[in-house]
Amino acid sequence: MKILVLADEESKYLWDYFEKSKLNDIDLIISCGDLKPQYLSFLATFAKVPILYVHGNHDAVYDTTPPEGCICIDDDLYVYNGIRILGLGGSRCYNYGSYQYTEKEMQKRIRKLKRKLKKNNGFDILVTHAPASGFNDGEDLPHAGFEAFHTLLDKYFPKYFVHGHVHLNYKWNQQRECQYNEHTTVINAFERYVFEYK
Repeated sequence: MKILVLADEESKYLWDYFEKSKLNDIDLIISCGDLKPQYLSFLATFAKVPILYVHGNHDAVYDTTPPEGCICIDDDLYVYNGIRILGLGGSRCYNYGSYQYTEKEMQKRIRKLKRKLKKNNGFDILVTHAPASGFNDGEDLPHAGFEAFHTLLDKYFPKYFVHGHVHLNYKWNQQRECQYNEHTTVINAFERYVFEYK
């Protein structure tokens, strides 16, 4: 299954220079946040597959203008073709804006998902906006990751952890793809990236 992941910056390749054929072999589209709702709605017009999304810390506009034809998986576990996808959007709280959370608030959100996680026997892909604490995150508070994500990764061993928020051009050694442990591949979805779910 080919999955297209997006985050933080609208891709000119997909928007300014769009051709319908560019989505032909894509089986699922996932947004990790901070993208214009019009961009996701545009893609939904042409995509023949679901477009899932979580909120980024700059997505307050979604409250009044949600991406049309897309599915919000924030605080939810969505199953597609047998793949269990867990969504937890937002970033660390740095100025009390929309979709910003303290560590305790993120832990509480995860606890509320306990029943769904048990019912589905875990999950295969973790979709977030912010990264995990100390792993692909930034040194400043707005781009710091969540410690709570380590708990999820260490307990359920998902195949993939997909996040945004930390732009690949923030520093020269920012990684697109790396391993959290022997079980989980971590992908930074900045702009656009396609990976094969195996």
